[in-house]
This record gives sequence, structure tokens and C-alpha cells, in this order.
Amino acid sequence: MTEPTPHDPTAVALELERIRRTVEVGFERQAGSLALLVQRAGQTDRTVEELSSRVGRLERTRWPLPSIAAVVSVGGLALSLWQLTAR
Repeated sequence: MTEPTPHDPTAVALELERIRRTVEVGFERQAGSLALLVQRAGQTDRTVEELSSRVGRLERTRWPLPSIAAVVSVGGLALSLWQLTAR
């Protein structure tokens, strides 16, 4: 089989078909990359939501500590004042 000459209409058609195929392969590769990015973004969103809920739970369980510290310090102050006035 002989190679067609550059000005041959079939050569132009073959070259256009090669270009078209190359573009299709490139688009498919990009579509695959985008699908992977969308999947990773979904995983990241779920991770952020999970971490947010964990931080919220930690904040809710930690709130008594400052209150307890304030009550103890007020109690210590009251005890100190009582001892001071008892002398």
C-alpha cells in the first residue's frame, strides 16, 4: 500500500480523522481527571463535616471546666474572707 500524497483528498481525510481521535482521547482523559477531582472533593467535604461535628462535641463537653474553676475560686475567696473576719 502506498502513502497518499499530501494534496490527496484521502490524505486530508485521514489526517482529520487522526486529529479528531486525538482530541477525543484528550477529552476522555480530562473527563476522567475531573471525575476523580469531584470524588476527592466529596471525600474532603465529608471529612470536614466529620471534623466539625467532633469539634462541636469537644466544645460541648469542655464547657463545665471554666465554670467549675470560677466556682472553686469564688469558694476560695469566700473561705479566705471568712477566715480573715474570724480572727
